[in-house]
Amino acid sequence: MPHPAINIATEAAHAAGEIMRRRLRNLESVPVARKARHDYVSEVDQACEAAIVKEIHRFHPDHAILGEEGGQRGEGDVVWIVDPLDGTSNYLHGFPHFAVSIAQQVRGRVEHAVVYDPLRDELFTASRGKGAYLNAQRIRVSQRKDLEGAILATAFPFRERQSMPLYTKIFSSVFRKVEDIRRTGAAALDLAWTAAGRLDGYFEIGVKPWDVAAGALLVREAGGVVTDLGGDDDVEHAGSVLAAPFKLTTPLRRLITPHWTADGD
Repeated sequence: MPHPAINIATEAAHAAGEIMRRRLRNLESVPVARKARHDYVSEVDQACEAAIVKEIHRFHPDHAILGEEGGQRGEGDVVWIVDPLDGTSNYLHGFPHFAVSIAQQVRGRVEHAVVYDPLRDELFTASRGKGAYLNAQRIRVSQRKDLEGAILATAFPFRERQSMPLYTKIFSSVFRKVEDIRRTGAAALDLAWTAAGRLDGYFEIGVKPWDVAAGALLVREAGGVVTDLGGDDDVEHAGSVLAAPFKLTTPLRRLITPHWTADGD
């Protein structure tokens, strides 16, 4: 039986997903504003976040929300970390790869997570200590034991383009040792797919809490390891993430760490 927090997050994610599907039919009419250079917010992002917050507050009006669009609302032991539309650029271009990401954090630790892909109707869920699931079926990370043949996912640091020289060094070092690397533009789905074994791992720099909070728990509950690029477990506040099965984590760190530490991070 899913935890009540999973049920609430699922209903909230489905509500947001319905908004995405409905507005996808008429993308040219969606108003878009620029938050910062290379970073945009659409009316759909805002409508999805409002629907998610409404659903959470219907059951827990006293709970705090940390959303990508609305920032921090309220304080307390329980904080819901929300990315209402992960992959906004994909969505606005009609590129069919985006998701809703919702995590419940209790006293500083993420306890429950939902990532929902509305186009494939795939619901990834996890509760701490209870495993990770895709549409109620248990999932596990890849069983790959070495980097040869591995397919990883990554993302360019689009919010922090000054970090491209560092990122390029890391990418080049990793790319030489694996089969291939994908760049899909939706961190929550990259992490969910790593949890499901579709990808053998994922790394990124320049991430925010709402990018990784739910996905990190999915990977951990699916048997994987998630740290920042320096090896710290607190990825929600670190600004970088590395997620992979245990046997791939050490070889990936050997490739990444020399560049990361040399840059002073």
